[in-house]
Amino acid sequence: MDTRQLRHFAAVADTLHFGRAAEHLHITQPPLSQSIMALERTLGAPLFVRTRRSVRLTPFGEQWLPEVRAALAALDALPESARRLRDGLSGHLSLSFVSTADYSILPDLVRRYAEAFPEVEIRLVEATSDVQVPALVAGERHAGIIIPPHDRALPSSLAYRRLVSEPLVAAVPAAWIEDGRLSVAGGVIAPEAIAGGPLILFPRAVAPAFHDLVTGYFAAQGRPARIVQEAIQMQTIISLVSAGLGLALVPASLRNLARAGVAYAEIRDPPTLETGLAWRRDDETPTLKGLLRLLG
Repeated sequence: MDTRQLRHFAAVADTLHFGRAAEHLHITQPPLSQSIMALERTLGAPLFVRTRRSVRLTPFGEQWLPEVRAALAALDALPESARRLRDGLSGHLSLSFVSTADYSILPDLVRRYAEAFPEVEIRLVEATSDVQVPALVAGERHAGIIIPPHDRALPSSLAYRRLVSEPLVAAVPAAWIEDGRLSVAGGVIAPEAIAGGPLILFPRAVAPAFHDLVTGYFAAQGRPARIVQEAIQMQTIISLVSAGLGLALVPASLRNLARAGVAYAEIRDPPTLETGLAWRRDDETPTLKGLLRLLG
């Protein structure tokens, strides 16, 4: 059985006339008849009832015809499907991201990509940078939004592009301001007011760049960071702040995460957090190329 025989069967089924079907196929009638008979021998059952005056489908032929038409339609669609996959207009894009990106660059990036490539399936996975980097090296993801090491020392197989840099702000229990434990003047907290305070932070093992940025800030104030609780998701950190367990330094975009019992305030001379996109240099996936073109 081959595609040519299936097209011959569909043509005869459409016309119920071997002569007209042969004319439509641009062949003569004898080869068409031989092709149908060969197909019937392969299937082990007749497809048509033939008389001197008419041709009609057998019950078996009637039931098989929709499947043949569907198969032929799928075959005819393959060239266009291949073109869209080749050009990155369909397929999927696997994108991992750190939790901080969920409140800054991720929503806009996903929206822009979805508008530019509406047929591409975007597969999002939240993960810390330490998990993302080996996954990218292993080819398990196309790209990842990460917090890079302070010296950007990523594996040589990965490329990197900065997406955003934003200052850190203080997320503090609102009750501390209300009862006077913290003084906020013009929406700004003095560094010395929070130095030595109970701090909630990412573990260094999973976010060394962010951890060092925050602890380095407190060290510069002359008071080592007093870490009382660790969490690996920014939402959890904010929840712990809301519970009054401590304060946190978070990217300014986290103001978008409104939570009862949490107040955000600027700090003087804040450290700046960089977030960027990493991907494998040799990855030729068309959907990834589309993302990189979108970023310019």
